[in-house]
Amino acid sequence: MKATTPASRNSVHTADSRTATASALRRTLGLAVMAVAASLALPAQAEQTADWPTKPIRLIVTGPAGGTADTLARLLAEGMQQELKQPVIVESKPGASGAIGIQDLKSHGKSGYTFLVIQDGALSEAPQAQKVSFDPFKDLTPLAQLTRTGLVMVANKDLPFQTLPEFISYARQQRDGVDFASYATGLKGHTSGMLLGQLAKINMRHVGYKGSPPALVDLMGGHIPVMFDGVTTSLPLIRSGKIKALAVVYPSRLQTLPDVPTFTELGYPQLSKSGWFALWSHPQTPAVIQQKLRDVALAHFRKESVLKQLATVGMEPGQPLTTAEMTADLKEASRKQAALLKSIGYKPEN
Repeated sequence: MKATTPASRNSVHTADSRTATASALRRTLGLAVMAVAASLALPAQAEQTADWPTKPIRLIVTGPAGGTADTLARLLAEGMQQELKQPVIVESKPGASGAIGIQDLKSHGKSGYTFLVIQDGALSEAPQAQKVSFDPFKDLTPLAQLTRTGLVMVANKDLPFQTLPEFISYARQQRDGVDFASYATGLKGHTSGMLLGQLAKINMRHVGYKGSPPALVDLMGGHIPVMFDGVTTSLPLIRSGKIKALAVVYPSRLQTLPDVPTFTELGYPQLSKSGWFALWSHPQTPAVIQQKLRDVALAHFRKESVLKQLATVGMEPGQPLTTAEMTADLKEASRKQAALLKSIGYKPEN
């Protein structure tokens, strides 16, 4: 084997040093180029954000056209157009428990031109009841609570009870228990009825429907005695006397149903949680845009004309909660809904 001389060792060392130096220089130059590029991009991004919006904005709703979320989105669109001086287009993307609309936000929301109007229950209840393709805490950010609402326990108008205590007495006399309807299996209308059964020690048997309209038809027809429904869908039938309201799931009496007591008043404070609709953004929408749109939404939904329109459909004014407060509320609602579903032995649907 040929021995390595001191001179050859020095030449190897020198070559290695030159290679290391060149590599370090390339890294330094690369970082410098990136820094310059970033510094050039920041003013452009800031200018784009400052000029926002420069083109039409999309508001996605996950319910059908003419539904509650659609109505709220169109109210919001009016205020946004007045304040932001750009067209606002409301698009209905129903189906898959809200996943279609949420996917649209995930795909297009970063730029600050696509937002979502959806009820909190779609994010705190649906993921507990069925497998969904989104993460409510990672894929979207709540900007502004637009309205609050509750559930109402309604009954066929011809049944021999007028109040919740009378219904409970009636239910205890039924050997096989009492059927109750909800607008969807695994959601709050379902678990509220089951929780009442546990608390009042009555046998409540759930009958799940796909939406409120078919359930309300069966309720009026006498095929189902009682139902837990959203106030907005039951309100016209209550006002017309076609069904009767027994109690509301809400912290206080509703302005639109002042004569209907809360479950808390009747001894069931566990049934008091309100639901809410909010405006949501992509988590990576620029913070300046998020704040600007939040301010516009909250200001518009405080207008007297808007509050009157909300009252006609059974909605209460939203609260000026922060993103952190709404997220905390959503997490607590998710925890409670999961516990309720577990207590009744419910297994998520595929």
